[in-house]
Amino acid sequence: MSNDYKQEQFLDSLAERIAELRHSKGMTQERLAADAEIDRVALANIETGKRRPTVTTVYRLARAMSVKVDDVFKNL
Repeated sequence: MSNDYKQEQFLDSLAERIAELRHSKGMTQERLAADAEIDRVALANIETGKRRPTVTTVYRLARAMSVKVDDVFKNL
């Protein structure tokens, strides 16, 4: 497996994990985006892998979902 492929797999897993955590918290994209102070379309694009989140965005999302940043990356 090439490093590029592994990176893409990791980023796709991260996108899925963010969506999974949001669902487990019973949050809509609108609520999470508002709480994290990011655009809802940006969040939708992150969750579908069309956009890659910055470290700051991952931090904001984790804080808005009341989870540790470590939890976002857990089992990836």
